[in-house]
Amino acid sequence: MTHPARSPLFHSNRFAQRFALTTPIALAPMALASGGALAAACAQAGALGLVGGGYADLLWTQREYALATELLQHDAVAQARLGCGFVTWKLDEDAAALDWVLTQKPCALMLSFGDPRPYAARIHAAGAQLICQVQRMDQVPQALEAGAAVIVAQGGEAGGHGANALEGRSTFTLVPEMADYLSAHAPDTLLLAAGGVGDGRGLAAALMLGADGVLVGSRLWATAESLAATGAKTQATQTSGDGTARSPVFDILRRKHWPAPYDFRAIRNDLHRQLEHDVAGLKAHPDAARADYEAGVKAADFTRAHATVGEAVGLIADIPTASAMIARITQQAQTLLTK
Repeated sequence: MTHPARSPLFHSNRFAQRFALTTPIALAPMALASGGALAAACAQAGALGLVGGGYADLLWTQREYALATELLQHDAVAQARLGCGFVTWKLDEDAAALDWVLTQKPCALMLSFGDPRPYAARIHAAGAQLICQVQRMDQVPQALEAGAAVIVAQGGEAGGHGANALEGRSTFTLVPEMADYLSAHAPDTLLLAAGGVGDGRGLAAALMLGADGVLVGSRLWATAESLAATGAKTQATQTSGDGTARSPVFDILRRKHWPAPYDFRAIRNDLHRQLEHDVAGLKAHPDAARADYEAGVKAADFTRAHATVGEAVGLIADIPTASAMIARITQQAQTLLTK
């Protein structure tokens, strides 16, 4: 198996060195989108491939992680870049999927949206590097106490779940502040930027702001290997960066009971616009709206069904393979950083 060579520009990059990557990019472990094929493709392209274990569904996680392992069975280099990620508060309900993944010897295990400390010992014991995603500075000490090897600073620009408007931060300011904090308090802990990174300019900017690399969601969600629906991907290519909203609307429609302070960013489609000005009313009387949403999902009608992307959607104009996308981001960043 031929792998891309690490650029001299990234030869000393700490994140690339730690995980034997050729580019300082990690696939965001997006629930129901970052399946085995996408994670394997990213690992083969030189990035960190994280399967989206999400809500800790054991059968889904087993199927997709096994697929990634099968696709990489003859490629030990890429297989060593394979990991998984989970929503932490769902593990509090049932951690069977985590325990199964740890038997597969992942290189990394990412936890988001909750206290990682109850799971840290078993992750470390399995030999996996712990990655903790946070949205605010006050969450960093908890991640460090859990022994995080990598902290992901997720800005509110990100697609899918993240901190709401009251509690969230912008990637552009959160990353350098967190970089300064880690430099002073935990200099060996790596930092990834997440939220709004859709091309090589985002990667170059994140590195200049003090991050060791980036966690890419929306731009890799819109690739050939992603499990996202074709209609959702197509809608994303036709949507500008003005076209998303962060709210609890789609969580209510999907019966997802997320704790504060988290809500959900997706394309602000027709159904969302109908409901967004009376969230309290939607919570009190959701049945009609849920029926409309579910009919939209069944019909693949994305004026009603949701497309989970962030503000970087305005940078999505095509649906390439993951390897082509990673090469494109890497090359653009290299060009900018060597100017």
